[in-house]
Amino acid sequence: MQTGKVSKRIEDFMEKRDISIEQLAELTSLDKAFLQTMLNESIYPPLGPLMKIARALGVRLGTFLDDQESSDPFIVRRSEKEAEFNVLAGEGKSNALTFYSLGKGKTDRHMEPFFVEIMPESAKEKNLSSHEGEEFIVVHKGTIEMLYGNEVYILNEGDTVYYNSIVPHYISCAGDEKAEIHAVIYIPE
Repeated sequence: MQTGKVSKRIEDFMEKRDISIEQLAELTSLDKAFLQTMLNESIYPPLGPLMKIARALGVRLGTFLDDQESSDPFIVRRSEKEAEFNVLAGEGKSNALTFYSLGKGKTDRHMEPFFVEIMPESAKEKNLSSHEGEEFIVVHKGTIEMLYGNEVYILNEGDTVYYNSIVPHYISCAGDEKAEIHAVIYIPE
């Protein structure tokens, strides 16, 4: 999904719920300047802030990603995966993480499954985030470093981690080669 579409959907929900940028900043504990930049410049926020925005607006995270009807079983073919959003890092703001939604199109979902490519640049800025819910990650390829609270964990291909996402956390590549993970995020309603 294009970044501008996400910003537009956020603005649409703000308008429907008669929520100003100041109110959204207060409801999410996010800086007003950050929210204005995100909306005005169509910058895709990291997952943590996006989840806070979804909760404040009373919608599920997937609402920003899609709004089409679906039926079960819901299948995403490898050839059909599309990058949903990127998280940038470093001075030149190079691509650090690329998220591919594996649930986009399934409108009645309660989890957000992603395939994520994690570039070595992800280790440049380790901005911890936290949100309600749980996360489950399977390392598909490469090695990742997980910051969880005050602890650091190294996970290799085939390793898994399941954690409460209210604890500040960050995932980055732990090497010179791109890593790949499958991640499932559950956010209680």
